[in-house]
Amino acid sequence: MKTALVCGAGGFIGGHLVKKLQKEGYWVRGVDIKEHEFETSAADEFLVLDLREAENCATALTLNEGTFDEVYQLAADMGGMGFIHSAECEIMHNSALINIHMTRQAADMGVPRYFFSSSVCVYRDMQPGEPEMTEAQAIPANPDNEYGWEKLYSERMALAYERNQGMTVRIARFQNCYGPYGTWTGGREKAPAAICRKVAEVEDGGTIEVWGDGTAVRSYTYVDDMVEGIFRLMHSDLQGAVNIGCPEYVTVNELVAAVAEASGKTIHIKHIDGPVGVQSRNFSNERIYSTGWRAKYFLKEGIAETYAWIEQQVKAQKT
Repeated sequence: MKTALVCGAGGFIGGHLVKKLQKEGYWVRGVDIKEHEFETSAADEFLVLDLREAENCATALTLNEGTFDEVYQLAADMGGMGFIHSAECEIMHNSALINIHMTRQAADMGVPRYFFSSSVCVYRDMQPGEPEMTEAQAIPANPDNEYGWEKLYSERMALAYERNQGMTVRIARFQNCYGPYGTWTGGREKAPAAICRKVAEVEDGGTIEVWGDGTAVRSYTYVDDMVEGIFRLMHSDLQGAVNIGCPEYVTVNELVAAVAEASGKTIHIKHIDGPVGVQSRNFSNERIYSTGWRAKYFLKEGIAETYAWIEQQVKAQKT
């Protein structure tokens, strides 16, 4: 039986990845600074550890016999656009420490395959309709936020260890990911979850507030597609960073319309000032397509699943 360590297993994507690996027949240890917010971890073993500390990284990586076959590093201090713009110092400090210690410990302990979760936040601001950007075009670098700068540095660090210590590294740049069992309130939620919550909380015909004018363009990737892409990338021969995302581009206003349709409500929008981020993200997925991966969920289908789950959480909170 293959063994895998999932760092960040108490988070949204990490929690789904644990389940995916178990379905593939792995023995899985999950590690996070906290347990999963919405469900008991499916991991065979779950350790609560602060991976900003080097000794905790060593503990996470230590098996009674041998070394983990695969390590998936998704642990990070992160959240939606509001958090990214309000917690720059925490993001740079906490996530950098996690990656500095975990990457070195994994290489020093002889881990053969190491996955690092990066982000399309490493790219510059784009305009709607620009040609899709390839992975190589992240350099020369000009990320829109500090979260992206930290990710870009940690990518390069992982690749340096690959070159110098022989650890096989795979890097995914995630596009916006959404789905059930993700943070939906409290300030760290991302746009799809935030919109689902707002729509679930208002009556039919009500009005929700949306940051910006609603014209910013994004690609939203359903979590089942994301973890399938992670797994395929980890077992591919693709070196360097690889974009993983759905090829469907939508505006924030179109996202609200999709959520309203899923809810069966008529929803009005009040646009207000707030952090929006880049105007557009247009990225080539050709590298991940070479593994045979394709997004199976487009926004309408994925939001239907996500809204149903968040609506349940909102109703449960009221009771």
